[in-house]
Amino acid sequence: MMSQSTISIQVDLDEQKLPETIRWTADNRGEDDASRAKAFFLSFWDGAEKTALRIDLWTKDMMVDEMADFVYQTLMTMADTYGRATQYADQVTDMKEFARDFMGKFRKKQQQEGK
Repeated sequence: MMSQSTISIQVDLDEQKLPETIRWTADNRGEDDASRAKAFFLSFWDGAEKTALRIDLWTKDMMVDEMADFVYQTLMTMADTYGRATQYADQVTDMKEFARDFMGKFRKKQQQEGK
């Protein structure tokens, strides 16, 4: 028997239709209350069209340093996912080096701006 899981994402918008709050639930998570998030990246692969479909949203109160951490961590986990799917360790290493370089450049920029 096939099992199912439903993931729900609720985005509350302000008057300008900008995300104000993001909440999500998953029915097999074991928690009744929705969890809050400041951002999410959601991607789907359309095999027929050979294209990625995505939604990228973040709330108004997400700070620049939080976005940098979010992107860095996402790149690192994407590298791990790619590695599990392909076994191409050299490309995983390249992706992770890029992510570390990205974060290093962000930190340097923040220091230069005095943040």
